[in-house]
Amino acid sequence: MKAILLGILASFFFAFTFVLNRSMDLSGGSWLWSSSLRFIFMLPFLFVIVLIRGHLKPLFKALIAQPWVWVKWSFVGFVLFYGPLTFASAYGPSWLIAGTWQLTIIAGVLLSPLFYETKLTTEGPVKVRQRISLMSLCTSLIIIIGVIFMQAAHIEKVSIKLILIGSLPVVLAAFCYPLGNRKMMAEFSERVDTFQRVLGMTIASMPFWIILAVIGWIKDGPPSTGQLTQSFIVAVTSGIIATVLFFFATDMVNNQPQKLAAVEATQSGEVIFSLLGEVFILNGNMPSFWSFIGLFFIITGMIIHSFMSNKEKHVHKAHKAS
Repeated sequence: MKAILLGILASFFFAFTFVLNRSMDLSGGSWLWSSSLRFIFMLPFLFVIVLIRGHLKPLFKALIAQPWVWVKWSFVGFVLFYGPLTFASAYGPSWLIAGTWQLTIIAGVLLSPLFYETKLTTEGPVKVRQRISLMSLCTSLIIIIGVIFMQAAHIEKVSIKLILIGSLPVVLAAFCYPLGNRKMMAEFSERVDTFQRVLGMTIASMPFWIILAVIGWIKDGPPSTGQLTQSFIVAVTSGIIATVLFFFATDMVNNQPQKLAAVEATQSGEVIFSLLGEVFILNGNMPSFWSFIGLFFIITGMIIHSFMSNKEKHVHKAHKAS
C-alpha cells in the first residue's frame, strides 16, 4: 500500500510536466528547450543529493564498468520518453497528452515477458521469465476506459491530424519509459539506489540533451526567461521529486510483476491532476459529465489494483508459512 501511495504522489508531481510543457508551447517556447532544460537543471540537484549521501564513488564505478548499458537504457528510458512527450505538447492540449500517456499502464503489463523474476524451488532459487498477468491487464483496461470517457467530450473538438501528431509520439514514450526503468532496475538494483540510478541515467543521457539544446539554439535562439523558469519548475517537481518517488515505489515491488503493474497504474492520476491544472492554471473548461464518469473508472481501477496487490501479498505470506 505504501508503494501505491508513493505512486499517486508521484503522479501529482508528474502532472506538472504536461501542464507546464503546454504552457510553454502556448507562450512560444521550443519543445527542444523544454525537453533538454529539464535534465540540464536536474543534474546539479541530483549530483549534490548523491554526494551528500556519500554514494557518488560507487555510482561512478558502475558507470565506468558498463558505460554502454547506462547510455543505451538511459536513452530509451529518458530521451525516448521525454523528447517525444515534449514534442507532442506542441500539437495537443495537456489533457490529451496525459490521457494518451496512460498507455504506459498497459505497456508495463505487456513488457513483463522481457524480464525475469526469482522463484524458490526445491533445488534453490531459479530465475524464470515473467508472465503477463491477465488480471492486471483487465484492471488496466478499466483505467484506460476511464481515460477514454474523460477525453470523449474533448476529442470531437480536435482534428484527427492533431490527435495523431499529438498521440503517436506519446505512445512511443509510454513504452520506452517503463522499459528503460525496468531494464536499469534489473541490471543495477543490487548495486545502486534510487538516487544513484536517476543521477546515473541523467549523466548517461546528457550528451543527447546537449545536442537537442544546440539544435534548439540554432533553430529558435535562446530560451526566454519564462521558459527557463517553467523548465526549472518541471525539473524540480517532475524530474526530481516525481521521478525519485516513482522509482522508490517501483524499487519496493521489484520482481513482483503484479504489484509493479499496480504501482505503474497509479500514474493514471496524472490525467486527473493535469485536467485540474488545465482548468485552474491554463483557464481551460471545467470537466464535463463524461469526464466525471471517467474519473470514476480510473479511481475504481486504481482501487482494484491496490486490492489485488494486497491480496497477492497475503497469499505469498500464506505459502511461505506453509
